[in-house]
Order: sequence, then structure tokens, then C-alpha cells
Amino acid sequence: MQYKVVLQKSEEGYSVSCPGLPGCWSQGATEPEALENIRSAIEEYLATIDDLLQDAPNAEVRKLDIAV
Repeated sequence: MQYKVVLQKSEEGYSVSCPGLPGCWSQGATEPEALENIRSAIEEYLATIDDLLQDAPNAEVRKLDIAV
């Protein structure tokens, strides 16, 4: 699965967010570090979503392929 990320250079290094996952962001001293950190943040974000869905027995989860 691919996610778009927004990488911004700052005085402290780099901040990076994933617009498709609200609130999912990270940072790093270098660009590679920031990208690795957002990869971990996305994995943790998705794992949390899965955990929350287990607590919603009436919810139906479906996957969609979207061509852009």
C-alpha cells in the first residue's frame, strides 16, 4: 500500500505527515530518518485502527482499490 507524505524542512530537521491519515505525523533530524519515522507512525496508526475496529462489532470493514 502506498501513502502520500508531506516532508518539510525546518530549523530542527524535517517534519513529515501523511494527509490521508489525519493526525499521523513524525519528524527526524535528516530526511531519511524522518521518512523511516513516518513509516513506523503509519504502521502504528493502522494497527490502532484495527484494534479500534475490533471493539465495534457492528462495523463492517471493506477494502477498496482506487486508481488515481
